[in-house]
Amino acid sequence: MGKKVAEIIVDVLEQAGVKRCYGIVGDTLNLIAENLDSSPIEWVHVRHEEAGAFAAGAEALHTNNLTACAGSCGPGSLHFINGLYEAHRNRSPVVVIASQILMSEMGFEFIQEVDFKTVFKECSVFCDMIMTPEQARKKAVMACQAAIAKRGVAVLIVPVDISHAEVHEDFPYRVHRSSPTIRPNDDEIEGIAQILNAGSRIAIYAGSGCEFALEEIKAVAERLKAPMAHTSRGKSFLEHDNPYNVGMTGILGSEAGYKTLLECDTLLLLGADFAWRQFYPDKAKIVQIDIDPTHLGRRHHITLGAVGDIKPTLQALLPHLEEKKDASFQEDSIERFRKAMDEWKKHLVPGHDDTIPGSYLTSVISRYADADALISADDGTPVAWAHRFIDTLGKRRIYGSLLHGTMAAGLPSALGLKKAAPERQVIALCGDGGLSMLFGELLTTIQEDIAVKIVVYDNSKLGFVEIEQKSEGMLDTFTHLKNPDFGKVAEAIGLWGKTVRKASELDAAVQDWLAQPGPALLNVLVSPLELLKPPFIEAKPVIGMALYSTRAILHGRGADVLEMVRENF
Repeated sequence: MGKKVAEIIVDVLEQAGVKRCYGIVGDTLNLIAENLDSSPIEWVHVRHEEAGAFAAGAEALHTNNLTACAGSCGPGSLHFINGLYEAHRNRSPVVVIASQILMSEMGFEFIQEVDFKTVFKECSVFCDMIMTPEQARKKAVMACQAAIAKRGVAVLIVPVDISHAEVHEDFPYRVHRSSPTIRPNDDEIEGIAQILNAGSRIAIYAGSGCEFALEEIKAVAERLKAPMAHTSRGKSFLEHDNPYNVGMTGILGSEAGYKTLLECDTLLLLGADFAWRQFYPDKAKIVQIDIDPTHLGRRHHITLGAVGDIKPTLQALLPHLEEKKDASFQEDSIERFRKAMDEWKKHLVPGHDDTIPGSYLTSVISRYADADALISADDGTPVAWAHRFIDTLGKRRIYGSLLHGTMAAGLPSALGLKKAAPERQVIALCGDGGLSMLFGELLTTIQEDIAVKIVVYDNSKLGFVEIEQKSEGMLDTFTHLKNPDFGKVAEAIGLWGKTVRKASELDAAVQDWLAQPGPALLNVLVSPLELLKPPFIEAKPVIGMALYSTRAILHGRGADVLEMVRENF
């Protein structure tokens, strides 16, 4: 008697290195779930499939190992989609087992019928259905191979009757891992060197593709007397123990990183796909190196583009670079960065009347968190404060939805990180809007005994959206949130919970929260009018803020304007 398709799929997942599968069981998934239960693969029962995809994507991104999700037909697997977009844009190797209705009922608008191939095609590197039992192993291998090799989401659609069918001729297809070394050819290396050797004010802009290449970047920066700015996604790998670092650019960055890039005459762009064109230099020669050829020149026109991993490419390039003598551009940029950081730190203090700015809360967490903590943050002000005020120390990692920009990723991503690294402290920086969107995952922390530490930035509003509205001259519109006491809610459902309202109580509360052995939630009432100030001021948001202030006063809300000025200026 042959194996059933469900058993073969689980065999392939195990052989491909999958350690965990996140999801919610349902009728069409039952046989696959039974086989998962009898395998070494751990099932993680989330409360919403979207959270399962966030968790799987975070685990895969952190470990670089294939991670799985599995869902029932129709709405079950459909719920994964936002988390799968997040994983796909982060190039996280995730395989999704999307169970499906009976083959014989497809095409007739049967209950819960969804065309998964159409739905998932834009957020996957592979999306196909097992049509016959004999295809099962081969297509399961193809899905896992694609997710690993192309670094993205692979969706395997499994009709329920196919999952129950027996396979009588099962060929030994297997998933193979390969890690080739890729660098530009010798002529391209020489061309890159010629451009860099001709430059006089050279800057490096490095992104998340520079993981494991810090020493090579420092060697190139020293040779070329080049300051190095980095993207927010590159912060964890590039800022610590780097004397040439001048911080981030973009809206989250500082004046130092911003001006370094705009004032250079030659830019070496390494493993970065930063999207906003206004932060690139208009007149400089740009050399771009990236492992993905489709990234070359897609954000800004470049002088030369080459495909390669950053570490081996810089190792090959370094002997061709001439030693620069004039270090004034590098030194000026580094000094500007030092002053910018000193200015930021001056503002990391309690607010007036013992209030708690979100930036100050983040700096306190950074002070007491473990040196190798893993930190996930909700989109909006939590992720902005995390990238500005969490010291990475060379071991910490910060995760946020920086490419997809979705709400609610903070807590479920933390669940995946803690499952992947149970020995490390994992902290979720959650906005009140983000936490409440996937509120049920607080129950997952208890059911699965996942000892994450959750902090809520409770300002009773969609804070980042409100800042955007004010910069456009609008009064805050539809951003107010009527929140419960999240600390008491946590206690009611079985977590350690506490609420803090005064800055004078914050240090002790953070230390107590982080010391808890199990999952714990600290609710912090943060200042509702703290602004996120960009590294430069354009005329439009200045005019917009003036218009907002005028409208607020005319609507009898002058006290809000005064409070905003006191809080930020």
